[in-house]
Amino acid sequence: MLHTLLRSPLLWLTVVGLGLAAVLPLWVSGYILGLLTVAYYFGVFSMAWDLLFGFAGEVNFGPTFLIGLGAYSAGILNGHGVPIALCLAAGAAAAVIGGVVLALPALRVRGPYFGLTTVVAVLILQNLIVVFAETTGGEIGLTVPDVISIDAATNYWIALGFMTVSGLILFAIATSPVGLILQASGQDPVEAGALGFNVAKHKLAAFCVSAVFSGLAGALLVFYMGTASVGTLVDVSVGVQVIIAAVLGGRRTIVGGVLGAVFLIAAGELLRPLGALSTFVVSAAALVVILFVPAGLLGLLTRQGQRA
Repeated sequence: MLHTLLRSPLLWLTVVGLGLAAVLPLWVSGYILGLLTVAYYFGVFSMAWDLLFGFAGEVNFGPTFLIGLGAYSAGILNGHGVPIALCLAAGAAAAVIGGVVLALPALRVRGPYFGLTTVVAVLILQNLIVVFAETTGGEIGLTVPDVISIDAATNYWIALGFMTVSGLILFAIATSPVGLILQASGQDPVEAGALGFNVAKHKLAAFCVSAVFSGLAGALLVFYMGTASVGTLVDVSVGVQVIIAAVLGGRRTIVGGVLGAVFLIAAGELLRPLGALSTFVVSAAALVVILFVPAGLLGLLTRQGQRA
């Protein structure tokens, strides 16, 4: 097994990628580090989403429900003087609790109804943020009094470290026997149940794991940006970006979500001079990859590595 792992192109691509990412603060500007910091947090969002969809087979169209719960819970508590560390823990806990409340009824439905349920949850959260504007900041946004650091390199290292640890844990879960059960449950839940697996329990566990990392990443992102708003963290369009990043990077790969997130944010920034047209160009490029390279960018790279 170790011999097979050492020959895996995915392993060496990941090692090389992390090695390059580790030395970036030595020779790139703080502006680029800032972009990559956001990209790494979005990469965690996408990896967490991939565990639920790529392996459990549940189409979650509302990943920002979990992200928003973690972000706003942490931000609101910090506004009341709670230390950042406790706010981060509370944000992750809030996402898990909200995820369980959502998943218990949602997992009882089949087909597209689960996805529709998650979209409705996002819309409800958006309305609650607006209704309780005195606490949440409403449409203007919530400003947090504390930030983790004002140093770009420090924020970058925190995001990179968190992304790396999250990827390792999620990948370990996905490649474990639990991950195999999730794949079986996602492909044929009836047959998986007939084999004695508790499909609902394993999918609920996957939802909870996804919620932990989504909520914690959302909370960390708030303390990096210093603010939280519907448009940047909760809006359905943000969820679409998370989903596109996961599929673009490579579905059922976990780490592909990071590659997809970095690509989307980097491409969007490079094409910013095009104005509104930049969104169209980036979306069109992502669509071409998704249609003609079903394995995603990571699958394309690993296949090239195998051919070489």
